[in-house]
Amino acid sequence: MGDVLARYLRPGTLQLGAPPPLALYVHLPWCLKKCPYCDFNSHEWSAGAPPEDRYLDAVRADLDAALPLVWGRRIVSVFIGGGTPSLFSPEAIDRLLADVRARLPLEPGCEITLEANPGTFERERFRAFRAAGVTRLSIGVQSFDDAKLKALGRVHDRTQAMAAIEEAAAAFDTFNIDLMYALPQQTLAELESDLRQALAFEPPHLSVYHLTIEPNTFFAKHPPPVPDDDLASEMLDRIAEVTAAAGLQRYEVSAYARAGHQCTHNLNYWQFGDYLGIGAGAHSKLSYPHRVVRQVRWREPVAYMREALAGNAVSNDDEVARDQLPFEFMLNALRLREGFELARFQERTGLPPSAIDAPLREAEARGLIERDWQRVRPTARGFDFLSDLQSLFLG
Repeated sequence: MGDVLARYLRPGTLQLGAPPPLALYVHLPWCLKKCPYCDFNSHEWSAGAPPEDRYLDAVRADLDAALPLVWGRRIVSVFIGGGTPSLFSPEAIDRLLADVRARLPLEPGCEITLEANPGTFERERFRAFRAAGVTRLSIGVQSFDDAKLKALGRVHDRTQAMAAIEEAAAAFDTFNIDLMYALPQQTLAELESDLRQALAFEPPHLSVYHLTIEPNTFFAKHPPPVPDDDLASEMLDRIAEVTAAAGLQRYEVSAYARAGHQCTHNLNYWQFGDYLGIGAGAHSKLSYPHRVVRQVRWREPVAYMREALAGNAVSNDDEVARDQLPFEFMLNALRLREGFELARFQERTGLPPSAIDAPLREAEARGLIERDWQRVRPTARGFDFLSDLQSLFLG
């Protein structure tokens, strides 16, 4: 990695300030069954348990090779995503976190999130993840309606979902429930029923995502009948209304939290912080004095294990072009209810505020943002038409 670091540190046109906060993402790529809407790098594992030891050996080698690129920087959050990371045993997660702690300095009280699915839930398993060092669980419920869960290809049912949440609430001080809306043939009443069931558990954090039909998924080839745009919009209005009444603040387009329970890891993404991604198909974004760099690891798990163990975990690395930085920054920052500080734009992109002056003026004229000399925020209309707002910053 010495040659790579020298390339990243060479002179360039950008002038970035101190590096932003750095998070760590670890990808565990296997799941019990590939969901028809999923376009993540996940792979079905049907032959017993995943190859935990070999995969964790590869992750450790990947991290060792990456250390010079982030030397001396502290980790503000760790997120173990997938796939279904809760397929891995608590012993494997304990080993993974021990390997991370031995190599990287974690901030005191560092948030460590593990994604878990109710279909892999066993009583006491969540407590064992907590004992391994996980501080926050994110539970992929999606719906409490058995018919909807079947339509989504989920391997759990309503009863398992409720048991998993109860166990998470008993084992963790903070946890997240993932829900989806605009599901196949979903009515407004069915959406509200899902929402009220989730809120009955008084979750500290709730994420609610619109089901989108992504390219190269089963749903893209066989589209299910989903609510039209008007009904989906009505559903979103109801979600905002019901969550607010329950005391959750909508701090990001799809994220709702009680005070003190916002997700540190996701906030860092949205604030254009840095992240080191290790594991199959993981993405990194790293800042240096004169450039912002993106890396991608080998996507296919067998290839990743082979290449990472040989010291070649990274399949692609590219510098973010200067004219792409405003859009990359806005794609994240405008998702936040509080928007961003103009000083942060300059600090994180190395560009002067004048680089976004024209699109900001247009966004303001169209009623999509409000701003003062310090901060830019999306308006309610900007939140509703977020992709239109973000596209104004395309280079």
